[in-house]
Amino acid sequence: MDWQQEVINSGVWVVKAYVITTLVFGLTVWALAKFTVWGGHFWSITGGYFSPKRSWRPILAVALILLLTLSAVRLDVLFSNWYNSMYTSLQKLDEVAFWAAMWLFAVLATTHVIRSLFDFYVQQAFTIHWRVWLNEQLLSGWLNEQSYYRSQYLDKSIENPDQRIQQDITVFVESSLTLSMGVVNALVSTIAFTAILWGLSGPLAIMGVDIPRAMVFLVFLYVIIATVFAIHIGRPLILLNFLNERFNANYRYALVRLREYSESIAFYAGERVEGALLRSRFAQVIGNAWAIVYRSLKFLGFNFTVTQAAVVFPFIIQAQRFFTKQISLGDLIQTAQAFGRLQDNLSFFRNAYDNFASYRATLDRLTGFRGAIEQARQLPEPDVSEQGQRLALESLTVTTPNGRLLIENLNLDISEGQPLLIRGPSGAGKTTLLRAIAGLWPYCHGKIIRPATGALFLSQKPYIPLGSLRDALYYPQALPGLKEAPPMPDESAAAGHGAPSNLDAILPPSDSAAETMDATHDEQARKVLRQVQLGHLADRLDETADWGRILSLGEQQRLAFGRLLLAKPIAAFLDEATSAMDEGLEDAMYRLVREQLPQMALVSVGHRSTLLVHHPRQLTLKLEGAWELSNS
Repeated sequence: MDWQQEVINSGVWVVKAYVITTLVFGLTVWALAKFTVWGGHFWSITGGYFSPKRSWRPILAVALILLLTLSAVRLDVLFSNWYNSMYTSLQKLDEVAFWAAMWLFAVLATTHVIRSLFDFYVQQAFTIHWRVWLNEQLLSGWLNEQSYYRSQYLDKSIENPDQRIQQDITVFVESSLTLSMGVVNALVSTIAFTAILWGLSGPLAIMGVDIPRAMVFLVFLYVIIATVFAIHIGRPLILLNFLNERFNANYRYALVRLREYSESIAFYAGERVEGALLRSRFAQVIGNAWAIVYRSLKFLGFNFTVTQAAVVFPFIIQAQRFFTKQISLGDLIQTAQAFGRLQDNLSFFRNAYDNFASYRATLDRLTGFRGAIEQARQLPEPDVSEQGQRLALESLTVTTPNGRLLIENLNLDISEGQPLLIRGPSGAGKTTLLRAIAGLWPYCHGKIIRPATGALFLSQKPYIPLGSLRDALYYPQALPGLKEAPPMPDESAAAGHGAPSNLDAILPPSDSAAETMDATHDEQARKVLRQVQLGHLADRLDETADWGRILSLGEQQRLAFGRLLLAKPIAAFLDEATSAMDEGLEDAMYRLVREQLPQMALVSVGHRSTLLVHHPRQLTLKLEGAWELSNS
């Protein structure tokens, strides 16, 4: 074989194959996106990433990956030819040709290693950039217009959104690239190795009829029949993989709730009930896992049988031609390799059916998540407008999702320095009214007038974010007075030849914010903690911990009053914000707010009579939409 000519032919082959493959790949993606349901789902989720209007880089990256994939196919062909040359030299006892083949192998192997490493880097970089974009798209959609909250009002709320953002995006991106390039590799390799097998195979007499190039036709027939049976056996895996994701997510969510509400469960001694719930959800996981095992046994057993039978098949067919010296040992070995490679390529869809099933389940979950975001955005929104610092309600009617009337035709103007207390029996709609004012409740009509910015809502159980106590105190504001951003983890330490002995050493220290906070703002935060009677925590401001579990509910509520003092809002809405405090602390907190923020419009929801002294005006909600406004 003239290897110099073979190198030239390889270059020409790669160019031709690249042009054809690129055109076919692009047309196939377009056709799948336009004419198939799952292709349309794929494009709706991630089509924006590949839009040239946004950036040409993703398209260029795919083009480069296609080129590297085709180069891998051509290298496989060259390796196949090398095996023929090497075994032929052994049969002929040609030492010179043998060592020439060894030097040639060194060149081919080096090229293969370089191509593989470069291909790995390009694919990993591509998937990382794709993940970043897709994560931002879904995360922004989930957060924008408060879809994360409003989705609970859908007829069918979305399950496990955390898993769909964190895990499914990764699986979707990696599987999309792996499976698409796997298909390209399989199809192009099929064409390339069919040409090799066509040249090596001879006629075969079956029932007195000579079939030319029989080996080629037999391998295609063999694989097509096997694939039909494999698809029939493996089809149930699509549903089983979808259920596997759902059941595991439900079990994990139940475990998270056990940790989140551990104190309440412990007070109730609810271990038996929680254990029964957890075990029932785990039983679903295990039951589905066994179903996957039994179905996979059938699927894998069939695939293993088909694959093993294919190992000796080409030797049996070509044996007569070898022993009659019609072909050399190298031809026989290359025939077996070409047959095996062709059988693997044609069997790609059969062997990867389980992966396609998992991918389809992931695609369905992301499609459902994106659909829930769109549905949440389409829910009706309260008519909220801005007129300076005015806070008022005009002809506001509030109902439940099923249409039951809570508040009818409410007209109210809340003045600065005239705090309002909302009272009424449970279920009258007190908290729901605050939700409507905040723009969260979709089932209301009328006009809500409030400042577009500068309104702060304090709930009965304050939200404590992840991070330091200082982060929790300033939430939802950014930390003020930072001289520079806290240090990022040392990437060079993590990227060394070996894993660091102490992983915590590459992370920023927990008190890094303290070193970058200027003295004025640091003292302001400490002063506020003392004002809300949390001065004993002043030295722990920059300690990162699970403060939602460390602080009692009463301490969390006082921390929320600290947020109020730091934010200095135009209007504040307090929903049972002192329910965990004793009457003395409650009185102290309200007096503190009126002293520090005398011009702030204040609206409170509460049942205690002790709140009356701090609220000269009261709105009493009654059942069936009735209400009454009074002064004390």
